[in-house]
Amino acid sequence: MRQPMVRPSKAAPGDKVAVLSPSFAAPAVAPQVHEQAMRRLEDLTGLVPVEYPTTRRLGSPAEERADDLNAAFADPEIRAVLATIGGEDQITVVPHLNPEIVRADPKPFLGYSDNTNVLNWLWTQGVAGYYGGSTQVHLGPGPAVDEVHANSLRAALLTGERLLVTEPGESEDIGKDWSDPAALSQYGDRASTEPWAWAGPAKAVTGATWGGCAEVVQWLLTAGRFPDDPTVLDGGVLLLETSEELIPARELGWIMRSLGERGLLSAVGAVAVARPPTSSFDVQPSPPERAARRAEQRDVAIETVQWYNPDAVIVVGVPFGHTRPQWVLPYGGTVMVDGLAQELWADHSYGGVEGSAPDRRCGVEGRGADRGAEEALAPVGQGSTGQSRHARSASRSRPFTASRSAAQPGPPGR
Repeated sequence: MRQPMVRPSKAAPGDKVAVLSPSFAAPAVAPQVHEQAMRRLEDLTGLVPVEYPTTRRLGSPAEERADDLNAAFADPEIRAVLATIGGEDQITVVPHLNPEIVRADPKPFLGYSDNTNVLNWLWTQGVAGYYGGSTQVHLGPGPAVDEVHANSLRAALLTGERLLVTEPGESEDIGKDWSDPAALSQYGDRASTEPWAWAGPAKAVTGATWGGCAEVVQWLLTAGRFPDDPTVLDGGVLLLETSEELIPARELGWIMRSLGERGLLSAVGAVAVARPPTSSFDVQPSPPERAARRAEQRDVAIETVQWYNPDAVIVVGVPFGHTRPQWVLPYGGTVMVDGLAQELWADHSYGGVEGSAPDRRCGVEGRGADRGAEEALAPVGQGSTGQSRHARSASRSRPFTASRSAAQPGPPGR
């Protein structure tokens, strides 16, 4: 059974927010971009950014980065925690985090990419966060903050609206090199975007989200940092996106197939896959090649989900994750994927426990949680032996058993 999530209270203008580097300390490499991001964050939200010892320190040990996270979560004056950027070793930071601190005073954490590690850890503690919001990528560079990013960032931190996720119509995979002064005033090369692809039944699914960067999700499962019982995702919405590593579509298919074998694809009610990056500073395919790579990933994602869960509503191409303009989406909070209207709605509201009566003390007026919230903040259970209809469905469709002949089809990516 899915555990209720506490949706932390919102900040108010004048409150302090922590700006940390739990993975790569990008502000040490490009301080001017970082400083512009801090000014824009304050101008956009009225919040006061507070840096910690490792925010601008390259090569900080995992324990020291965890110390900064623990300090920020423990400080009652800090009302949200934002990551400057991702990286590739945050998985080593998570074992040093203190769960009692975050349960005592839940506050939102914003990040994506490698920050999937901290978001997932908070999720296992029953605390919702937000997927997106890298200050170094989405606030600092360019002539301004993109409108969709500004709106969803404010909703996540301050206002708590339920927002219709719209297509901005253009996208960039990478911005200007931070060493180039133009990075402070110019966007990267942007191209027009394709319409989102929809598949599955024409119905609306509203559920709590989980997922993140597909490569990191694979690490989490390998490290045993996800509950054994797939029913914790029962009826939820899986968010998946790929990083600037530009993994091929077949590798995404392999990762998603593993999620299917764990029973996760059959547990969720909907899947939202982001528009993938297809270029980097080192890899510059032609526009037709980039379109072909996105189409290949789209097809693999849809085919793999439908193999394990033909009842899931699927949308591919949503502008979250490694893309700009970027939407900030709830992580553990609620998203509606409407296959009939072909709309996606993100609920950034706050207060109380998901699935229970609202608690005023989880709102702006208070900073804690009541007894019901404390009960919900028990860690997600490990090792349940119960088998839901979703788990049975996954078992039914497994293709690699001795009884299945070589001629019988398997899931995409085989």
